[in-house]
Amino acid sequence: TVFIEAFVPPPRLLVFGAVDFTGALVRVAKVLGYRVTVCDAREVFATRARFPQADEVVVDWPDRLLGRVGASLTTRDAVCVLTHDAKFDVPALVSALATDVGYVGAMGSRRTHADRLARLVEAGVGEAALARIRAPIGLDLGARTPEETAVSICAEIIAQRTGRADARPLRDTAGPIHA
Repeated sequence: TVFIEAFVPPPRLLVFGAVDFTGALVRVAKVLGYRVTVCDAREVFATRARFPQADEVVVDWPDRLLGRVGASLTTRDAVCVLTHDAKFDVPALVSALATDVGYVGAMGSRRTHADRLARLVEAGVGEAALARIRAPIGLDLGARTPEETAVSICAEIIAQRTGRADARPLRDTAGPIHA
């Protein structure tokens, strides 16, 4: 008789931008078992007091953090860019897309994302890499509050990880619930 017990490290979520939605996303991701890092170059916003549930709060530029940890990211991990600011978004996304991270999402309107895509093309990002970006971030659940938005983002991360790109209500599907 052989007993095997495997331990897998928790999936990682890197959240770039210490904005109002970040706190809600940290809380929801922690419930789902993620090891969460919040990163922002603005020291006044990226504080342990603002994000007490985060496993790590890093004051640095997103691309520099990804330069340090990017090689360790896997398809189980996720990157969420919530800053809405090209000077943060573009370097963060370029760096995230150079990793094996399974989910890359960016917050902003469709117009903001169109502008962001143009900047990413100028930065040399190819079409296949651009297609990896989930933006506007989250599933269309009708979310209004930061907490609802966090649920919609985490739902999209789960759908991406499990290959359910067409996530819809279970009552509208047929067959087994679990693959």
